[in-house]
Amino acid sequence: MSVTAASWSAGQQGGRSCHVLLGRVSPLPRNFTSNSKLWSGLAAPRKPWSFAAGSSFAPPTTTNPITSRSPRNWSATGTPSANGGNASSPPASPACRTHHAPADPGAFPPDELLAVVNLATSKTLEHDQPATRWSLDDLAAAIVNDAHHQAMSRATIWRILDEADLKPHQSVYWLNSHDPDFDAKAQAICRLYLDAPRLYQQGRLLICCDEKTGMQILQRKYPTQPAEPGKPEKREFEYIRHGTRALITSFAVPTGEVVWDLGLTRTSADFGKHIGHLATHFHQFDRFDWVLDNLNTHWSLEVCEYIAALSKVPFEPRRLRTGAQRRAFLTDPTHKHVFHFTPKHGSWLNQVELWFSVLSRRFLKRGDFASAAEFEQRLGAFLETYNARYAHPYRWTYTGQPLVRGTPFAQTRRQQQRGRAGVGTRSPCWERFMYPPRPYKRSHSRLAANF
Repeated sequence: MSVTAASWSAGQQGGRSCHVLLGRVSPLPRNFTSNSKLWSGLAAPRKPWSFAAGSSFAPPTTTNPITSRSPRNWSATGTPSANGGNASSPPASPACRTHHAPADPGAFPPDELLAVVNLATSKTLEHDQPATRWSLDDLAAAIVNDAHHQAMSRATIWRILDEADLKPHQSVYWLNSHDPDFDAKAQAICRLYLDAPRLYQQGRLLICCDEKTGMQILQRKYPTQPAEPGKPEKREFEYIRHGTRALITSFAVPTGEVVWDLGLTRTSADFGKHIGHLATHFHQFDRFDWVLDNLNTHWSLEVCEYIAALSKVPFEPRRLRTGAQRRAFLTDPTHKHVFHFTPKHGSWLNQVELWFSVLSRRFLKRGDFASAAEFEQRLGAFLETYNARYAHPYRWTYTGQPLVRGTPFAQTRRQQQRGRAGVGTRSPCWERFMYPPRPYKRSHSRLAANF
């Protein structure tokens, strides 16, 4: 049996044509053995391929480029071998192979890319989806159901959403303030924070006060396992509850010192006693400014009575029957103790909330207390240690203006490195010129690059 050289040529579709020499194969003798001299004599040495002009390896001529959608209409025609050797057939030339074209990210028109963004930013109920949030599978199914658009894979949808910095699977809480005077009140409080060091030198102390209620006294049912190399600390899930406590805390803005009162309740009487406690502790100051939220215990009649006694002004209950009258009395700038109420749903403007986060992370989160008495003793020791070693004023950066223009508070790490959300390296030059990165963001990025 012998096989001559074969030439594979493309059809009428403008494909490539190439010639591949297959050689001639001789049949094996029936009495073949591994050390047979007859077989060694029949096997001829391999001859090199000829690369002369006009050989089968000349560059093929093409009219149209081959694509993965071209029909496979190859045909084989026999041609005599140029050298007549009986060598084994080498692999076919790479020019004869047709590779699948890679997926082109720009294969979809812009209107379909915009449709994905519009679909991801819409509500699921508008598209008869039972889920409450979009997933990649739901987006792909909704696109397929739409007869005006082509089907897209999950990877393509993810790439479109990533380019638009859109994350429909994430959600954060936000609180809308309905206070019509929010801007004026926020700017007034921020101005007090900026002037606190200067007012402190003049004998005027700025105080941020609030309550930490519902602090649970928990005891782990089984002992906590300490941390080991490669293993974190392990806390028991089950616990024994020994009640709760309420902590009324005042934070001195210029120094960072805290004054507290711990008890079972946080009524108006408890808050009035705390005001007297703080006035006694900071007796060397001539005037006090209090930053408080709008809790009703902060502007009750009992609190007005305490403020009248400390400010040495007459107390007339008949003129303090309504909440508006009491708030006007407490915010009178002529008194020794002046209240500054945060706007509605704006208690985050109170700096004592920052200190409460420190208390939660460093004391309450991993707490294991055998009794209420132990909780009170350890909490008192923690607060005294904080005042002695860790008390410091906070650097207030909010000025009453939006932190980031027109963008949500949650930003990606890439946007944080840029310094401003929405403006990147691929944005137009005029946009980067009008909104340059923040200087401190730029310094942080350089510091991170050095490490």
